[in-house]
Amino acid sequence: MKDPRQIDREIRRRYFLGQSTLGLGGIALANLMAEKSRAVELDSQRPLMPRVGHFPAKIKNVIFMFMAGGPSQLELFEPKPLLNEYHNQVPPASFMEGRRFAFLKPDAKLLGSQRKFAQYGQCGMSLSELLPHHRKIVDDVCWMRGMATDVFNHGPAKLFMNCGFQTPGRPSLGAWVTYGLGSESQDLPGFVVLQSGPRGPRGGSTLWSSGFLPTGFQGVPFRSGSNPILHLNNPPGIDRQMQGDFTRTLAQLNHLQGEVTNDPEIMTRTQAYETAFAMQMSAPELSRIEEESQQTLDDYGVEEGKPSYARNCLLARRLVERGVRFVQLYHTNWDHHGGSENLEGALEEVCRDVDRASAALVQDLKQRGLLEETLVIWGGEFGRTPMGETRATIGRDHHVDAFTMWMAGGGVKPGYIHGATDELGFGPVEGRVHVHDLHATVLHLLGLDHKRLTYRFQGRDFRLTDVHGQLVPEILT
Repeated sequence: MKDPRQIDREIRRRYFLGQSTLGLGGIALANLMAEKSRAVELDSQRPLMPRVGHFPAKIKNVIFMFMAGGPSQLELFEPKPLLNEYHNQVPPASFMEGRRFAFLKPDAKLLGSQRKFAQYGQCGMSLSELLPHHRKIVDDVCWMRGMATDVFNHGPAKLFMNCGFQTPGRPSLGAWVTYGLGSESQDLPGFVVLQSGPRGPRGGSTLWSSGFLPTGFQGVPFRSGSNPILHLNNPPGIDRQMQGDFTRTLAQLNHLQGEVTNDPEIMTRTQAYETAFAMQMSAPELSRIEEESQQTLDDYGVEEGKPSYARNCLLARRLVERGVRFVQLYHTNWDHHGGSENLEGALEEVCRDVDRASAALVQDLKQRGLLEETLVIWGGEFGRTPMGETRATIGRDHHVDAFTMWMAGGGVKPGYIHGATDELGFGPVEGRVHVHDLHATVLHLLGLDHKRLTYRFQGRDFRLTDVHGQLVPEILT
């Protein structure tokens, strides 16, 4: 005879299972349907195939020229006569209230700019002497003078500008865009990263990560120079037909495994092999920028065989011509606190690096009819303070409350100045654009609603703008 306690346990177990069958089944069905609803957003065989957005798009592609380190708006875009007048004086307490800085001491003094400014174009945008080539594009560009962010240290601030969050693990803007729209290029990555400057940006590969999205949507770094992609040739004894047979067989095996596991990383692996196979034909042709006209090379400032930001700008144009959805350029050395990183020689040098090529890219895209379908973004993770920071020489600290960025291309007003800061440059008095607002607006131009572009991870629907972000309609055409 069974122990009565054992009988009681069995009865309770049978009762629980009998009564909860519908509930457990419902939970399982809900999970299955949730997985299926996410899977149908992507082609199970080609996750980077082009997809339509939530509404008609104004643009197809994005080129984001990221000035890593934080360019000084007060030396480049924002003349402040009153700041010059009150140079070396303590700022009024009313301007300092509630503000945070990274390295400034309590007795930091206001620092006037020594740069000469003038107004250019029909829009009357003020530019300093450091950006002579930008004068050519003032009426093609939408200038945003009231940019703001939340984070004042470089690595987290770069993550915030790129991923909408200041710690690693979230997808970058480029990853969200390719997840939402795929890519029109099937023989190149949908999201390409190009780097220049004396070092890589703080934050490294987390800045172009896919986060919790399938890894096929992360940025693919190309090397600087005339050979941006390594290992394009097959090993000895392996011809293209043999490699093609291998790739097709592996794709079939991965497809069978994917049907069983429903693992998105299997799709990523298949796509990676197929893209690598296709790039053996497309990448060498892409890299031959010396075949461009001498006039084009001169316009960008490309020097033969020399890795540079100029070369990367020209490569970015060639990438979007070939259907690559998102191209991100990083150029470092914009962190001008003082000492060797000063507002004189160091700032002048980095401006020479980027000024000509940035303007040439906008002009080149416009001449070729590509600017109407491409959004070009220029800016860093934050700006610089109205107060000076004293090191071996005087520079400026990180400033999150007010800085300048610009955009050009389809859907944004050309020759339009949006926003203004106070007379000392501490914060916006009109037209404030937060990083989340910038992201929402970029997605909108691509035909994506930032509130609807989501991905379920760990039981929550995540989005680039988190629970924030407002469209900036004033800058749109």
